[in-house]
Amino acid sequence: QVQLVASGGGLVQPGGSLRLSCAASGSIFSINVMGWYRQVPGKERELVATISSFGVTKYADSVKGRFTIARENAKNTVSLQMNSLKPEDTAVYYCIGTARGSTYWGQGTQVTVSS
Repeated sequence: QVQLVASGGGLVQPGGSLRLSCAASGSIFSINVMGWYRQVPGKERELVATISSFGVTKYADSVKGRFTIARENAKNTVSLQMNSLKPEDTAVYYCIGTARGSTYWGQGTQVTVSS
């Protein structure tokens, strides 16, 4: 079992920045991929960014060049630096971790981009 606790998020004006963090506990040595998804009410959850235990990253086209995912394996954390935020980035953001074929989800954290 893997437990994920996300922090960060909040309200920011368009063009601003926010940083999300997620800490993993439990069977941390089995974690392969960590990352972030987001969901807007009425829409499906979508991938934002992921990073493997080897540091290979993947980004949604909509966030490339604006968001940066990073991982500290020694601290079992993953972060998402979000710059140049747009109103369409408004969503609940979820931290994820995959281990032994299972995907674990953290609690969501709200990100609102509005003037």
